Amino acid sequence: MKYIFITGGVISSLGKGLTAAALGTILERRGLKVGLMKFDPYLNVDPGTMSPYQHGEVYVLEDGAETDLDLGHYERFTSCHLTRRHNLTAGQVYEEVLRKERRGDYLGKTVQVIPHVTDEIKNRLRHMGQHENCDILITEIGGTTGDIEGLPFLEALRQFSLETGPGHCLFIHVTLVPFIKAAGELKSKPTQQSVAKLREIGIQPQILVCRSEHPVDHETRQKISNFCNVSVEAVIEEQDVKHTIYEVPLMLHRERLDELVLTHLGIKAPPADLRDWEKLVGRMIAPKHRARIAMVGKYLGVPDAYKSVTEALFHAASGEDVGVDLVKVDAEEIEKQGADAFLAGVDGILVPGGFGERGIEGKIASAKYARENKIPYLGLCLGMQVAVIEYARSVAGLKKAHSSEFEPNSKEAVISLLPGQDINGAKGGTMRLGSYLCHLSPGSNAQKAYAQSQIQERHRHRFEFNNAYRLNLEKSGLKISGIHPKGDLVEIIEIPDHPWFVACQFHPEFRSKPDVPHPLFRGFAQAAQHHAQKK
Repeated sequence: MKYIFITGGVISSLGKGLTAAALGTILERRGLKVGLMKFDPYLNVDPGTMSPYQHGEVYVLEDGAETDLDLGHYERFTSCHLTRRHNLTAGQVYEEVLRKERRGDYLGKTVQVIPHVTDEIKNRLRHMGQHENCDILITEIGGTTGDIEGLPFLEALRQFSLETGPGHCLFIHVTLVPFIKAAGELKSKPTQQSVAKLREIGIQPQILVCRSEHPVDHETRQKISNFCNVSVEAVIEEQDVKHTIYEVPLMLHRERLDELVLTHLGIKAPPADLRDWEKLVGRMIAPKHRARIAMVGKYLGVPDAYKSVTEALFHAASGEDVGVDLVKVDAEEIEKQGADAFLAGVDGILVPGGFGERGIEGKIASAKYARENKIPYLGLCLGMQVAVIEYARSVAGLKKAHSSEFEPNSKEAVISLLPGQDINGAKGGTMRLGSYLCHLSPGSNAQKAYAQSQIQERHRHRFEFNNAYRLNLEKSGLKISGIHPKGDLVEIIEIPDHPWFVACQFHPEFRSKPDVPHPLFRGFAQAAQHHAQKK
């Protein structure tokens, strides 16, 4: 196996994850088997307990691992199947080192960052080398070069590259080349300083990927080449894309990044066939139809909080040749001003997941507005729960219906914890995480969308549909169209006399890809397009 390490400099949020994923896209289309993983220097064991305002969304894998959102990019851009071993945090590293120290594995030695912490990081890479069935493993290192918490990871990679020998490891450094408007020119000094930091550690990047709002001219590339000790051909431009992030693989391919990578690693492979990707991007840029879809959320201050949801929506819409005019609506504003002020005229209403009581009545009002006005509705996780609460209150006569998450003493808790769950345990300890089986009702919208009778979907939630109210709600017209057989847990609900009102307890957005849109999102996009055409 060959190894590619992607680091970042100058500032955070430069797009290392997208760069890693896009490179994976190109290499796969050259016939290579690619694996991707992420090293995160923060001390949290995983991002599961982090606020979306701090970290963006938590991406859940098939095995239930709560991971960094960049793993979502990896799975969307490539065919790789990731597990918990593909995301390593400093918290996990230190936790394991301390566990070994308490167990006596170090035989009384003083436990130090070097060699014990760095050895633990290298062990993960060696484990991947032994068990990952791929030609190239791309590893992104989170944070910014120079951050104190990232130093053990960079030192571990420096050691690892020496131990594996020349030609087996490649360092790509993603950096910023800002355009100073007052001076009217690009500035290379931040990149020079960032690479100097890496070289102080003992790492010489072989390729520099330069993020910029403007084209990086030859003179600037030559200057960066001279001061950073890389060939001018290895100074790669990665300009801000105009339309969609799925343009990035095409951009990097034009810059011959894949050729540089394979030459350095001594790999021969056929030319990249990106024709299907070009068609996909073309549909996204110039769709034939348009639909206006409202997403009613509570973490709208952070674009990455709903990253997988918005990407899955764009995947499905482009598959139907529909462009989405996305209207982001704060659920708390609906509580203040009413649903009609924000949702009038939309072609679809999407309510994503979330935790906590804030904005709940606004989400409930959104579900009611979609039901009463026959607007296509897709509810995800909490979006299903609020739809159940609204239906129970407005249709089934349970005026005080609520969730015990928000009203612990509710007498009509249509959403509640399962018997035996302990809410006072460790955060995440009572959650249903990862992939679970779901049986679909024949003839339901869900079954028609999937075109199969049973499915596997990823979950991240604690509270469930309360089966004590199931008969009452079904008699009132609510259709239960998806069931997890173990425990008879409700997974999908529908309203039959509605153009498209489907809500699920799981997170379908985690299984959507640009070239393989998720069936539920596709069904929702079709319904929204039909609504727009009727209108």
